[in-house]
Amino acid sequence: MAARTEPVLEKVAAPAPAPGVSLWSGAWAILSKEVRTEFRSRELLTTTAVFALMVVVMFSFSFDPTREESRKFGPGLLWIAILFSGTLMLEPAFLREQANETLSALRLAPIPPFAILLGKMVASFLFLAVTEALLLPVFAVFYNVSLAGVVLPVMLVMALGTVGIVVPGTLFSAVTAHARMRELLLPLLLLPVLTPVLIAGTEATVMLLSDPPEWPALWLKLLAGGDVIYLTAAYFLFEALLEE
Repeated sequence: MAARTEPVLEKVAAPAPAPGVSLWSGAWAILSKEVRTEFRSRELLTTTAVFALMVVVMFSFSFDPTREESRKFGPGLLWIAILFSGTLMLEPAFLREQANETLSALRLAPIPPFAILLGKMVASFLFLAVTEALLLPVFAVFYNVSLAGVVLPVMLVMALGTVGIVVPGTLFSAVTAHARMRELLLPLLLLPVLTPVLIAGTEATVMLLSDPPEWPALWLKLLAGGDVIYLTAAYFLFEALLEE
């Protein structure tokens, strides 16, 4: 009798495996949390947008460029403003988890580790894209640059460049979250990595704003290739960094 009941007892006593969450479901949960938190406080997005607008406006009054000079030097100033805004926005990406001790809970949650990074990257991309949407018309007005006929290509360049800024920026934000001098350490780590993105984004924007506009096929390929490299590196490195 005992021999017959053993398999039954084993089946009853065996614990059911915890259901896992897919990568996209976990990333969506993190993204939803980040968006809700930001729209409750409205601190990060407001501060970044105001800072970016001030940089562009102050540069225009300092240089007072002509129409031809704006086509040559304006894109560089625009990408400098985007870089500063991205650095300011990405620095506190993991500070909420550190302050509330929620990063350990996220590590124990049944979600892939990369889902945490992916959700935060998408949230940072959306916040920075909103800032750029406000920044672009102000740039066109103050630098006397016409965007007629090239709005969509310029937005494509900015989207690819934003991905190239957000992916390594979010990864390095996780690395420097526990550092004492994280405000200085993050820009020092980011600037060498983002140099190819800034060069490609600036050159592509210069070609699109030239008269007549030129299609920056080479620079778009470099931006897209850099995004793929950054995403691949982040996918393979984040889990090890999270364990550290």
